[in-house]
Amino acid sequence: MKTLISSIALLGLGITLLTIPSNSHVIAQTANSEEFIARGTEPFWSVSVGKRGIVYSSPDAKPQTFPYVKPLSAAGRPANLVRVYQLKGRTNNILIIKQVNACSDGMSDKNYSYSATFILGNRVFDGCAEKK
Repeated sequence: MKTLISSIALLGLGITLLTIPSNSHVIAQTANSEEFIARGTEPFWSVSVGKRGIVYSSPDAKPQTFPYVKPLSAAGRPANLVRVYQLKGRTNNILIIKQVNACSDGMSDKNYSYSATFILGNRVFDGCAEKK
């Protein structure tokens, strides 16, 4: 009888786990997706990459949002090595994220696993990136 009660209790727990809101499942998928934050200093800037969009931010300008695009990878190289995001807009906008041994932002002791180059029109920003 104790085994039956324990089984029912576990079954009830299993049902509870299965009825978790669907947005929790999306969060789990998001954690495994290729989302990045790229940032730089002198001048300060950041680009957030996610399935909902790619957002450029700077203290000197209004944030610019671009639709998410699947990144291109370098021919003959692992997809994790180089990602090139071709962002749609009035001008050529490109974000390049490249896996490196270490990237320093020049202001902290933090080392990043990726370097980042962001081209916004005729401006080129250089910095570091990390997975979210």
